[in-house]
Amino acid sequence: MERVSYYQLAVLIVLFELGSTPLFALGSKAKQDSWVAMSLAAAAGLLLLLIFLQLQRREPELSLIGMLRKYLGTFAGTLAGWAYVLYFSYESMRNVRDFGELTQMALLGSTPLFVISSVVMLIAFYAVAMGIETFARVSEVILPIVVLSYILLVLLLLGSDLIHLDQLEPVLENGWMPVLRAAFPDIISFPFGQMVMFLMLWSLLAQRSRMRRVSLWAYSGVAAFLILMNALNLMILGPVLVENSTLPLLQSVQLIQIADILERLDVLISLLIFFGLFVKLSLFYWGAVQAAAQLSRTKRSVWVVVLGLAIFGTSFLEPNYTYHVWLGLEVSVKLFPLFQVLLPLLLWMVMKLRRLAASPPQAAGPADEPGRAEPGSARKA
Repeated sequence: MERVSYYQLAVLIVLFELGSTPLFALGSKAKQDSWVAMSLAAAAGLLLLLIFLQLQRREPELSLIGMLRKYLGTFAGTLAGWAYVLYFSYESMRNVRDFGELTQMALLGSTPLFVISSVVMLIAFYAVAMGIETFARVSEVILPIVVLSYILLVLLLLGSDLIHLDQLEPVLENGWMPVLRAAFPDIISFPFGQMVMFLMLWSLLAQRSRMRRVSLWAYSGVAAFLILMNALNLMILGPVLVENSTLPLLQSVQLIQIADILERLDVLISLLIFFGLFVKLSLFYWGAVQAAAQLSRTKRSVWVVVLGLAIFGTSFLEPNYTYHVWLGLEVSVKLFPLFQVLLPLLLWMVMKLRRLAASPPQAAGPADEPGRAEPGSARKA
């Protein structure tokens, strides 16, 4: 059986949560308070993560599919499991399309989308076929590059005289309702609720004593970074421009100009997004394959091919990138809580009820038994 170390788990969580998230203006409906909406969604995502970890701690040897079948019954659990296969596959498809469209916009403008998507899917196919252990080792190599590059990027943004703190004011100008509407369910669905995928992976940890601590630290670190990037975009472009920009982070990076030497760094951010997108689409692809193989009890290799072709083919169904972004950020995020919140909560409740039902009643003490007097009571009488 494949095994994953603590460090590899942290690496996968960081790269998975990053993905394409810095690319988009999440919570832009809240205007200058979008970073507040991001913070609230991150806090809610942390509560969800605690629930996911509690599920895994109660059934350390089972994946999400095993838990569904055990606690919801064979029929309902299998049905829910196949729904998760579709959900993971759809999420992977969205990242394949993001990868292709971003590559066309930033680097290879004349290369057909079909060619770009074919290349990335072939790499993902190979990564998933090799297994999660091999993929985790590759991610270990990617993480230092991503972290150092993002640190450099933030330092350049801070040193380029583009930051205007007044763009974040006034805070909560229109009260809490716009912030709450922006945070829930949209930002909780993307990216924080997507941590549900790790219910397919935690059971593969070589050791589990520090699973909770490692997962929480990795999640908290990447969540804080995403909030920072959201605030930086606001301070550079302003709330109006951020809301109307397709890719605000790329637009912010294009403004960097230091001593007429460091400029046009959008290629750097594109490469960083590529790393995150590749890890995310591959992990969702792997999760779908793993779930389908467990449900059908067939070889993983069959589902690597079948689901790979399905993900690749469906990535071309959306007519253009504008429609793709609208469908993802306005429609799909309203449906994802079914898989990220409702089903895990149902599973947690059933686990709780079964545990209470299985716990033996407290044995009655000698003094509580009916018809039995305390020692010496007869003599006292």
